[in-house]
Amino acid sequence: MLNASLCRRSTVSCARMREPVGTIRGLFRYPVKSMAGLPLEIAQLGWHGIEGDRRLAFRRVAEKGGFPWLTASRLSRLVLYRPFGGEGSDPVVPTHVKTPDGRDLEIAGDEMRAELAAALGADVELMRLSQGIFDEAPVSIVSVASLEAVSRDAQRPTDVRRFRPNLLVEAEEGVAFAEDAWIGKVLRLGSGPDAPAVAVTMHDKRCVMINLDPDTATAEARMLKAAVRLHDNNVGVYAVVVRPGTIAPGAGIYVEG
Repeated sequence: MLNASLCRRSTVSCARMREPVGTIRGLFRYPVKSMAGLPLEIAQLGWHGIEGDRRLAFRRVAEKGGFPWLTASRLSRLVLYRPFGGEGSDPVVPTHVKTPDGRDLEIAGDEMRAELAAALGADVELMRLSQGIFDEAPVSIVSVASLEAVSRDAQRPTDVRRFRPNLLVEAEEGVAFAEDAWIGKVLRLGSGPDAPAVAVTMHDKRCVMINLDPDTATAEARMLKAAVRLHDNNVGVYAVVVRPGTIAPGAGIYVEG
């Protein structure tokens, strides 16, 4: 009653006084679609997601359909390539890649393109999109409890790299798939009234990517089968940005409105 009374009598909104529904535990950027991700200590959240996320992708030249991108579902070894570098006016976009056998290649170089083309058996080319190359939405969110539940059911260690979220969060409820309740709501990522915010739009329906071991690229069906069995293949949620800004692990997550 006291909190409600204070909200009515002050300029501070009730929304700002609510308890957090979760906490950001990890941030990740994936500079090249389907290649290894990078953990972040801080990130700029722009209108098109985390700055530098999925800005680069290799395209299958002969593919004329609606999804020409080369992904690990077609070439599993992609997850073993590790982008790095970044210079000048665009430091979040990598310039080089560490290959699975330890070589450093220029990401836009002929040797990199030829290596992927040989592995795929078809020509590829590097594409750069300023707004990112996303399957559904620019921000993906998954809770620690959801990852643990699926991994436990699959009898595999919990490894966030399999699920490739932008935000790894700990929901206050502490139960698997608690993030489902955020669909249709706006989440503020931080305690300040002007903190960045995202609108959660839909479930994150999983594909064979979660079957790939991020250290070996070996595929086995246990993870995807567990996701289907436990939650109709939905693990995490997608969101769009409604207020940009800076985010970092440790920030509270609040429902606005």
